[in-house]
Amino acid sequence: MPSDALSDLLRTVRLTGATFFEVAATEPWVAEQPPAELILPRILPGGERLISYHVVTQGRCFATVIGGEPITLEAGDIIVITRGDPHVMSSRPGMRANPVAGDASVVPVDGTFPFSVRYGDEGPVAARLVCGFLACDARPFNPLLDNLPAVMKVRASSDAAGGWLAQFVRVAVAESTEKRAGTESVLAKLSELMFIEVVRRHMESMPADRAGWLAGLRDPFVGRALSLMHGSPAHDWTIDELGRKVGLSRSVLAERFTDLLGMPPMRYLARWRMQIAASVLSDASSNIAAIAEQVGYESDAAFSRAFKKLVGVPPSEWRRRPTSTGKG
Repeated sequence: MPSDALSDLLRTVRLTGATFFEVAATEPWVAEQPPAELILPRILPGGERLISYHVVTQGRCFATVIGGEPITLEAGDIIVITRGDPHVMSSRPGMRANPVAGDASVVPVDGTFPFSVRYGDEGPVAARLVCGFLACDARPFNPLLDNLPAVMKVRASSDAAGGWLAQFVRVAVAESTEKRAGTESVLAKLSELMFIEVVRRHMESMPADRAGWLAGLRDPFVGRALSLMHGSPAHDWTIDELGRKVGLSRSVLAERFTDLLGMPPMRYLARWRMQIAASVLSDASSNIAAIAEQVGYESDAAFSRAFKKLVGVPPSEWRRRPTSTGKG
């Protein structure tokens, strides 16, 4: 089976979902996200990118990235803030609140998820949301993050009854309400799957002339070349061989690949190898010589030089950074 480059990337950048909570709001209400640096360590120690999401399950509200225009959200809408930008959720556009100084409102004292948050005064609930965060690595090479818009909005309720996102909303609400054993793990995995589906929706809706990594995945020739390199990263690939396998000449593939991804195939391969290596280095028991062989280098010395050149630090120093995927 051909390699799935999107799945490969998401595995190696440690995409992790966590901190799932339910919001009930009474008008007027407003909430502002705490700084990303307060949230990331609790989700993915050493993680570099925070991704926020909000699923509106009842009523209507507005999402506003600070400095941007308000986005109207109705029941059934999902909004994903892909770069961890400070943003406001509110009953009316233009409202602001003091961002939480600590992380008490997004990380319960006992560490148990999911939990409930109430905004606004006493009275009938005007809006309900299921919210959460994901985290992942941005370095040494995460082309997906660089190619996503700052905000992605999709409508789950437009799905057929068995549609993926509609199912996500239903299960998320049920799990948040019932709080059964294992709910935290179920919701974390659900949020990861939801994010992947939103990315796929975005990729499918991009204009035909759009460039970038996702556009490369969608292109039949460049996508096939990416699958080949992801499937066998240690192989001694050449542009000639890639061209033969995808059905293009060397020059046409090189031009098409560079136009879409902004770099030639061999440079992409070198960066992808370092991303794999960085991921494997998270395992303290892994042997650097074995990692070098896994990503196509004949010696650990050559691998270490290449890693430092592309990543900026030697493998031994990279390994010492926090990498636990558990919540702190």
